[in-house]
Amino acid sequence: MPTSLVPIALPVTAVTCLEDRTHVERSAVLDLEAGTQRLRLGPVSALAVDRTLHAELSADQPATVLDVRIVRAWTPRGPGPAADDPALRRRVSALETEQESLERRRERLLVRLDLLGRLAAGLLRDIAEGTGLGEVDRDRWTRELDRVDGERDTHGEQLSAVDARLAALGAELAAVRSAVEQAEPAPAELTAHVELTVRAAAAGPAALRLTHLTPCALWRPAYRAVLDGDSLTLDTDAVVWQRTGEDWSNVRLTLSTARSARAAEPPRLGADRLTLHDRSPAERRSVHVELREEDVAGLGPAPVRGLPGVDDGGEVRVLHCDATVSVPSDGRAHRVPLSSFTTSVSREYACSPELSPLVGQVVRFANSSGHALLAGPVDLVSGSGFTGRGTLDFTAPGAVADLAFGSRDDHRVLRHTEETRDTAGLTQRTLLTRTVRLHLSRFSAPGEQDTHTVVVRERIPVSETSAVEVALRREACAPPPDEVDADGIVRWNVPLPPGGHRTVTLVYTVSADARVSGV
Repeated sequence: MPTSLVPIALPVTAVTCLEDRTHVERSAVLDLEAGTQRLRLGPVSALAVDRTLHAELSADQPATVLDVRIVRAWTPRGPGPAADDPALRRRVSALETEQESLERRRERLLVRLDLLGRLAAGLLRDIAEGTGLGEVDRDRWTRELDRVDGERDTHGEQLSAVDARLAALGAELAAVRSAVEQAEPAPAELTAHVELTVRAAAAGPAALRLTHLTPCALWRPAYRAVLDGDSLTLDTDAVVWQRTGEDWSNVRLTLSTARSARAAEPPRLGADRLTLHDRSPAERRSVHVELREEDVAGLGPAPVRGLPGVDDGGEVRVLHCDATVSVPSDGRAHRVPLSSFTTSVSREYACSPELSPLVGQVVRFANSSGHALLAGPVDLVSGSGFTGRGTLDFTAPGAVADLAFGSRDDHRVLRHTEETRDTAGLTQRTLLTRTVRLHLSRFSAPGEQDTHTVVVRERIPVSETSAVEVALRREACAPPPDEVDADGIVRWNVPLPPGGHRTVTLVYTVSADARVSGV
């Protein structure tokens, strides 16, 4: 069966970006003939996955797809510039051509100077022999020597000019080649086409839809938050990278959090062995405890180094772009706008003195975008312009999200701790008393009248054994805390007027009996 030699264009019309690959859809209108025929379509990306290739024809045309496959071929780049080469590559070709011409001219000049040198040596030898025989022809010898010396000087100057031009060409060629490597991808030598075998009952046009998976393309969410008074505008963008070997021009873009590669491999199960042994009398008489730090975090993926994955809350999310987009195959990040909404916010000035002496501004708002906000970086913009970059956690539609807008320069917190240890005489019980004093201050500009409520959070230990008791002494705390949760987080809502100073005191005790060690 003959194959059509002229390939039929098969452009990319729709793209669905997954977490680490992309699903590409192509479409074209074929002019079919009656009978069985083989068509050549493309070119397509050589990275297309063969086993995911699927082709279907329109239902209104009586035609059947018998076979579809990807055929790859190596087509090395030919000598000289191509018709579609950019300006930088044409400049490289022109410089290389000039360099080759100058090198050939330099070789000719060197040969000419060598011949002139031999001629001068032969002329001097003739003069010496003629002088020895008494044959003196002063005019001829002077004329010949002047002619040889003049030609040697002329060719020497030309050789110096050629060497200088070659040095300049070498430097310029190196710079242009470096610019080409940084600005343009290397020309692909591996090309691919789609061979489609169809059987048509009658001649006529037929619409073809072809889909396949392609690696080397991914996306991640990104946001831009603009705070203006009590309103917040949040822009949701998709950052797309692709190096598939072909540009996406005016395609319908869909973003998905599906992980097709992870479903192909089941998780590995390891053996978990538990052993029991009787405690010795010494172990029964003593209880060893230690202070352990534990992070209190919500749902979401563990932080990883490098580019993180997409946190979708455990459910596949699909986002659509309203307009067609174009993403070149350059491997660089391209932002694609997805949605934008404006909502009212509530502010909170939060502080955790044990972690940082700064008072941060936290903005709380409801997600009214109509879709889930995936975890990603946020560019923070306020009245003074760009203020930094934060992180937005996964937020379901309608849920409340918190966004930190940096620290306040006019608020400061100082933290001092004191610790006393006492032992009871009869019970030999150890009593550890810890006092934490927090000094809050606010340096306000002239004319400020509003009072800021600073939410201060401290923590107390949480005991996991009955031999150790932790108690909060509310009567000694000044002021008494507003809330104490099960994780030991103590919270105060401290009003701070302009230029005001406040002191918060936290007192708690840790009591352990005599058989406890490590406190």
